Amino acid sequence: MINTSNCPVPKDQQPTNEFIELSKSKIFSWPKSKLSFLYILLKFWLGTFLFFIIISSGSVYFETAKLKYILLSFFCSLSLPFLISIRLYLGWNHIFKRLTSEKVEYEESGWYDGQIWIKPVNLKEKESLIASLEVKPILKNLIQSLSLIIVFALIGILLFQYNNY
Repeated sequence: MINTSNCPVPKDQQPTNEFIELSKSKIFSWPKSKLSFLYILLKFWLGTFLFFIIISSGSVYFETAKLKYILLSFFCSLSLPFLISIRLYLGWNHIFKRLTSEKVEYEESGWYDGQIWIKPVNLKEKESLIASLEVKPILKNLIQSLSLIIVFALIGILLFQYNNY
């Protein structure tokens, strides 16, 4: 926490407090553990897959090309885990940038009165430590998950590009 006696930044806009709030968030705490995050993404992927299968089974062409529609549903269902991972990455990356920045941008009463406060050295060191020990591993987990999703999506695109079912 920033010493409030000499800090003009409102409490809810202080990077350390933003980190604490994001860490307490139910959804944003998912990527803290790599295995549990992958398990959550797998559940979303399978749920979306079942949803896409139900939708594609209503197609007239489903009976003649079942494998094509099952594979198409399988790879299209990656969209929800991809969007979830992107949203989590953007949130954590924003906090990482605020923690590692030398300046804190803040607003006192509205969007039109933006101010900049330069962090003292001891606060900058403390927040850099939080960023490197807490936030960086989360960003690493998110990048690995996004990479895995992209690899599966590319495999799906290549399957449909070079095979006729």
